[in-house]
Parts: sequence; structure tokens; C-alpha cells
Amino acid sequence: MAVRRGGKAASFAEASNDLKELAEVSISPTHVRRLCERVGAEWAAARDAEVQAFRERRLPPTVEAVPTVAAVMLDGGRLQARAEGAGRGVTDRHWRETKVACCLTLSSTEKAIDPQPEPPAKFLETATVARLAAEIKSRRSAGHGPRRAAAEKSEKKPRRQRSRRRRGPKKLVRTVVASLEKSDAFGYHVAAEVQRRRLGEARRKACVCDGSHWNWAIFAMHLLPWGFVGILDFIHLVSYLYETAQIGADAGESAWTLYEKWLRWAWAGAVVPLLADLKRVSARLGEPTPDAKETDPRKIAAETVTYVTNAQGRMNYAEYRRQGLPISSAPVESVIKQLNRRVKGTEKFWISGGAESMLQIRAAILSEDGRAERYAHRPRPRGRAVGGNRLGRRQK
Repeated sequence: MAVRRGGKAASFAEASNDLKELAEVSISPTHVRRLCERVGAEWAAARDAEVQAFRERRLPPTVEAVPTVAAVMLDGGRLQARAEGAGRGVTDRHWRETKVACCLTLSSTEKAIDPQPEPPAKFLETATVARLAAEIKSRRSAGHGPRRAAAEKSEKKPRRQRSRRRRGPKKLVRTVVASLEKSDAFGYHVAAEVQRRRLGEARRKACVCDGSHWNWAIFAMHLLPWGFVGILDFIHLVSYLYETAQIGADAGESAWTLYEKWLRWAWAGAVVPLLADLKRVSARLGEPTPDAKETDPRKIAAETVTYVTNAQGRMNYAEYRRQGLPISSAPVESVIKQLNRRVKGTEKFWISGGAESMLQIRAAILSEDGRAERYAHRPRPRGRAVGGNRLGRRQK
């Protein structure tokens, strides 16, 4: 109970208070923290044993049925860390990257033709697209705030009525893998999860990510051999196209007209004309200088050309929709937000062991296959968790 509350509450102090008020258990915030660190470390050790079993080709699946459609989505978050062994207080504060995988089974049907040839209305609403572009840019530009100038300059367009009918694949079961490990090690964590859930045996399967190099390195080494289809997250692509359109329009067309043309090409998977037009804009603006700032139009255009060039083999969106595969990595973005509610904050500074333990607890709680309950009932060493005389006696 203490570990679960410690993994869900915003802080150990809040977990301690909840346990006292709701369960009539008086347990200090420090005790909750130590319990979470110990149990989370045990779960991490169990994970490592399973990863080693996978590497030795002796990890059995934990599900009986092979899913029809599966997806793996990769992304990274951040948390604040402090020096190890320096006692209480914050010494040598710094940022650490968390690696996160969202592993899904899905329900969808294949179609003979593209079931949605027109882009969704939200990508044709000026205010919505400007907000999406600013949010994504702020996340991918470490140390830089969102560029709101583009949003402020956008033209006013009437808000379009959105369809209430849900389209695209529907989620069945989600599991989460998270760690502070480097991408080489984390790739094996993901591969072991794919093996456990038999996702690699699905008839249709996709890996959906943004353009980060480590995402596609894991894909190439661990998911491509299983036959996963690599798909560039469409929303990240939209943010690049929108930002470049704001600085790339000439006297012949407005920024919004340019963006909408690029959007429709991208949505249809027409990479050749899209890339050619992006190169035209970049050539007109000129090559960026080595010391060009993030806001330099030349650098913005050049980065977008590079982004699309590197991902052009993962942008056949019309075909992905026909196969009933997802084209957005929004589920992993949602998971990272839920992880961040527990591990990220201006007042939270972790040591590596504590952060890794909490990531295991939080990932298990966010997984929808009952693993948190199974982990809690695993055989574990008996004895005091963190020391004697910590809980006291309940008053009758």
C-alpha cells in the first residue's frame, strides 16, 4: 500500500499524509521513500534478470494469444538529479534523460483504400496548429522556450467543426517500460517487453517515434528484425512544416497557404513534391552560418529539410492508415506526462538509484496488464523493510 501510494502521489510527503488519513497508517515520508527505493530496486533487478534471459534466448512469453495489431512508441523525458552520497540537500544539480516505451495492442481493420484522405480538422485550425508547434518546439529545444512569434503572426482562420466520430486504431492493452539507462541498454528492455507480450508476432505492427536518433537506432536493432514498420510521428512533422511556412512564404502565397499545401502533401505521403518545395524555400533563404541562432530563418528551413530527408522512408501515411496502423506517438507523450507528474518538478532532485526505482514503480502502475499487482505478490526477502520501530502501534 505504501509503495503504491508513494508511486502515485505527487511526493513522499503527500503519500505519507494519504496513508495516515485514508488507511490510518502513520508512516513518515522518509520511510515511504525508503520503501519505494527498496521495492523499486527489487523490481528493477527482476527486470534485469528477464532482460538477461531474453539475451540468452530463454525468456518465455507471458500471454497466450498473439495480437493482431501492435505498436511500440519511444520517446524521452527528463528529471532533475543530484550528486550521489552527498547527504541531505542538493549538490551538483543536473538533468537526466528518461527513456520511455509505450507498448500497445490495438484493434483496427485494413481497408482497400485510404480511409481518411483529408487531414483532420485540427490540423487546419490556425490556433490549434500554432499551439501544437510551440509546445513541440519547446520540448525538443533544450534550454529554449517555445517560439510564440510564429503563433502570433499566424493568420486568423474560422474554426472548423470537428467530427465526433473516432477514427484510427483503438487501444486494447498498454504497458510501459521506463529507465535512466542509455539507449543501448534500454533497447534490450524494449525487446524483452516485445518478446513477453508477443508483439513481434502480430500480423501488423508499427514503431512510431519522432526524429530522435536513439529512437531509430533502437528500432533498427531490435524492432526492424521482427518486421515492425517505422513511422515518423505526424504531429512532430506538422510542427516542422508549420514553423518553416511562417518564415518561408514569399510574395506569391501566404504562410498559411504554404503550410496547408505542405500539410496535404505530407498527409497523403507525397514526400517527393514536399521535399522539393522545402529545398526550394531553403535555397532561397540561403545556407545558415555556423553561429546561426535557433530563430534564424535559414537554420529553421535547413533543419526541416534535414528532418524530412532523414525520415522520408517513414512517411507513407496513406498506406499506414490503410493498414490500420497509428501515425501519432501521442500515447507515449501521454505516458511521459504521467511519469513526469511523479518524478519531475522544480523541487524534486533524485539520486540515480531512487529515480530508477520510482520509474519502475510508476511504469508498473501505468501498465494495464496487472503487473504492479503481480510484482507486489512476488516472493521477496522477509524481514524489516528499512529498519525497526518505524511504524509504531496503532492506537485502539
